[in-house]
Formats: sequence, structure tokens, C-alpha cells
Amino acid sequence: MTTIGQVCERLETIAPTRLAEEWDNVGLLVGNPEQTARKLMTCLTVTPATAEEAIRESVDLIVTHHPFPFHAVKRMTVETTVGRLLWNLARHQISIYSPHTAWDSAATGINQQLATGFELDEIEPLLPSEGDPDQLGAGRVGNLAQSYTLLEVVERAKNFLKIDRVQYVGDPQQPVKRVGVACGSAGSFLPTAAAANCDLLFTGETTFHTCLEAEALGIALILSGHYASERFSLEQLAAVLAGDFPDLKVWASADEEDPLVWV
Repeated sequence: MTTIGQVCERLETIAPTRLAEEWDNVGLLVGNPEQTARKLMTCLTVTPATAEEAIRESVDLIVTHHPFPFHAVKRMTVETTVGRLLWNLARHQISIYSPHTAWDSAATGINQQLATGFELDEIEPLLPSEGDPDQLGAGRVGNLAQSYTLLEVVERAKNFLKIDRVQYVGDPQQPVKRVGVACGSAGSFLPTAAAANCDLLFTGETTFHTCLEAEALGIALILSGHYASERFSLEQLAAVLAGDFPDLKVWASADEEDPLVWV
């Protein structure tokens, strides 16, 4: 029988925790590595909906992209959302693992999948990790096979992510060839994208003032929404783990939804 510890060891090879940002909280965050695992569910975030699904389906391990808990917890009571979810999951012996920014930066992680989905060539880290043995790092940057208009790249993003709407900054007809990608909330990568001579930076979300700065720099932005920029990868990760552990029932949460409604 597969143990939770064995799944954690495999996750470490997929998304080495050395790649995580210093501020992050990754790895096995709740649970017993010696416990037998029979059911595993991936999700973007532990929420009341995903926690309820895990309890209802008798899940042994949740692999959540966003750490839970993220910050240090001084007390665990049902009077707070975090405390209530932790209490209920622990009562049902459900362990929690988060790869977070390690999965963002991994060789087959979110940003690599985004860069591949955009059909970029000569893909490399947007912000290399100094001394990394595999020459990995945060974000990705690469070149399109030819120059496209911003609107054409917008359509490519929508098709890859299977979404109907995005936001963008820039002239819809401006040429785009060199593209930076950074999932989630990665407006802070704008100066790095500028230094890498990017025509476009794709991310999930950013601030109004970052949009203004991008406009001033002449760098286009595509903003898909935080959920859309990452959730697809948890479905892919579930498929990988299902193949690695055929004795486990593995799936991506069926109840998880984007809390933002696009109209």
C-alpha cells in the first residue's frame, strides 16, 4: 500500500522544494507521512467547498497549490475559517501537501506548461535561480515562431486555458514576439520582463498601477484571472500522480470554482 510519505517523495521529484520562494510554505503541512493513502485530491486552494468534498469522499491527502495553512497559526478553533477547516480536516485524518511556488517553477510546472501552451520556442526561466543544478527559476520567457498581434496572442491564451474572457493592456494591433509568463499574481515580474526585452507579459492578475507602468513601458499584458492561470495545472498534476500510483484513486476537485464571476 502507498503511504502519504511516498506520495510526498514523488512530489518532491516533480516540484523540488528548493525551488520555492523563501517566504513560501511548502511540503507536507498537515498529516502523518506513515499513514496509508487510498484517495488523493488536487485543488488550487483549500476552501469550504474543497474541504467538504475531501471529507465527503474520504480523501487521505489533499495536494493543494496554495499552502494551507499559509501563515503561522497561534490557535486552531472553529471561530475562524482557517481554524474551522483545519479542525475538520484533521478530525477526518486528511493530510495536506502544498508545492506552491516550487510547482510554479518546476521543469514541468505551471509556467513551463504556460510557455508550452503559448507555443514559445527557446524557453528559459524569466528569473533564473542562481546556482540551481537544473538551471531552473521563476517564470518563463521565450519567442513565438513569428510576430503576432496582441489580439492574436490573446486568442491563443484563451484557447489554451479554455476560457472565454481575459483582460489585456496595450494596443490590440501591436506586434508581439517575445513573451514572458508568470502564473498567479505576478505583476512584480514586469521589470524583469522589461529587462528580458519582452513584448508581452502574461500573468493571472496584477494591480492597476502595474497596468499603467506596463502601458508606459510599451509592454503588453494579458491577465487571465488568478484561477485560470493555475487551476489547469492541478488537473494535469492529478493525471501524473494517478499514473505514478495506480493503487490510488486520484482526481482534481470537482467542486472547486473560480470565486470571481466574469460577466
